[in-house]
Amino acid sequence: MAYRNQRSFIELLEKRGELKRIGYPVSPELEITEIAARLMRSGGPALLFENVRGSRMPLSINLLGSRKRMALALGVEEVEEIASRIEGLLSTKVPESLMGKLALLPRLLDLTRYPPRAVSGGPVQEIVEQGDKVDLGNIPVLTCWPEDGGPYFTLPQVITRDPVSGMRNVGMYRMQVYDRNTTGMHWHIHKHGAHHFEQARRLGQRLEVAVAFGGDPALTYAASAPLPDTIEEYLFAGFLRQEPVDLTRARTVDLEVPAEADLVLEGYVDPAEPLRREGPFGDHTGYYSLADDYPVFHCTAVTRRKDAIYPATVVGPPPMEDYWMGHATERIFLPLLRLVVPEVVDYHMPPEGVFHNLVFISIRKRYPGQAYKVMHALWGQGLMMLAKVLVVVDEQVNVQNPAEAWWAALNNIDPQRDTIFTPGPVDALDHASRLPHYGTKMGLDGTRKLPEEGFTRPWPRKIEMSAEVKRKVDSIWKELGLDG
Repeated sequence: MAYRNQRSFIELLEKRGELKRIGYPVSPELEITEIAARLMRSGGPALLFENVRGSRMPLSINLLGSRKRMALALGVEEVEEIASRIEGLLSTKVPESLMGKLALLPRLLDLTRYPPRAVSGGPVQEIVEQGDKVDLGNIPVLTCWPEDGGPYFTLPQVITRDPVSGMRNVGMYRMQVYDRNTTGMHWHIHKHGAHHFEQARRLGQRLEVAVAFGGDPALTYAASAPLPDTIEEYLFAGFLRQEPVDLTRARTVDLEVPAEADLVLEGYVDPAEPLRREGPFGDHTGYYSLADDYPVFHCTAVTRRKDAIYPATVVGPPPMEDYWMGHATERIFLPLLRLVVPEVVDYHMPPEGVFHNLVFISIRKRYPGQAYKVMHALWGQGLMMLAKVLVVVDEQVNVQNPAEAWWAALNNIDPQRDTIFTPGPVDALDHASRLPHYGTKMGLDGTRKLPEEGFTRPWPRKIEMSAEVKRKVDSIWKELGLDG
């Protein structure tokens, strides 16, 4: 199911009792954060603030803040349905007959069946403000935490194009508002937007940028997804929604933007311009990321719908709304991970690990040293390179249950024998690493050890009650009077 725009998704959430409207006047400085954070941590509803002080624009938040709403945003009952679609494509065996091969084509084309569709104009350009009329202060941008460097755009779709290859990228990078027409552009060294910026610097030219907000929630999710360089985010969004994304030409930059978005900022970053101090920012690690120097985004135009709703989120001590976006990524990309590391059964990034600090992986172990092979393979997969701690366990362990995963791993390790450390890139938000962007990762082999790995003692059996006794107790449970 595809949503035409953010408003249609909000209407569905309201119809299903998943959204609350708030008419009471609330400040975007800290107050909305405190209200939203309480509901995010308690599994509460999405919110639509209709009376934000200092702005005429409503603000939506926590639209994706639960397993159910994340699935609804992608048009499915469970996000695993999307993983099944991908797995069906990847596990396809090519038939021998000509008719069988022809019948296979629609499945093979599914990932590219819905490329973005060019349209003329669109609701996002119902109101256009350029030059001196640009004033980012009209948008209810949140100041989330007391020590933040200022208000931040927290849920943007940042659109750039590689100056060399022409490949479009849509990323999600926070943007601190400096004044009426400039912001920071917080793209980390590992991100595609930063690569485009570096390409522009080498060519001695400005990099044009468009920043979209809202539209179908699948677009917002796609901007956060860790896609390979060769898969464009709005193409992936078309696959998710099974319908093309309508894009229209921006007014002041040579880029296309979602025609059904609520709001678009157009402008540029100039590599010849000195970097500017950005931050601090209360981040998803639960700590403030420190102030640092980043490029400046200059806004040349603001276009928006007449009925625009500004979408925002809050990050901070987990779990918050971003956990459910990350969990969707975990589920959706499992088939792609298995494609390159086929022994992987499942993996899980618990909220306490804030995505990059801890990953549990279960594997089908067949030979000695296989757990280490898996660790190194995962550290070589895109942004998984930033994973600080990998814990590998046997296939029967439910890694979706961190308590079970830790129980299995901690029972099975000899700390000196089963721990490896390796240097490499780390997340830019890792405040504990020895240097920015560079540090040490740890792997724990929590699998059952094989004789070929030098383990010659008997391996104990796991305690389990017999099936016969379980059935007997099931049959007499009511008579025992223990229910309730």
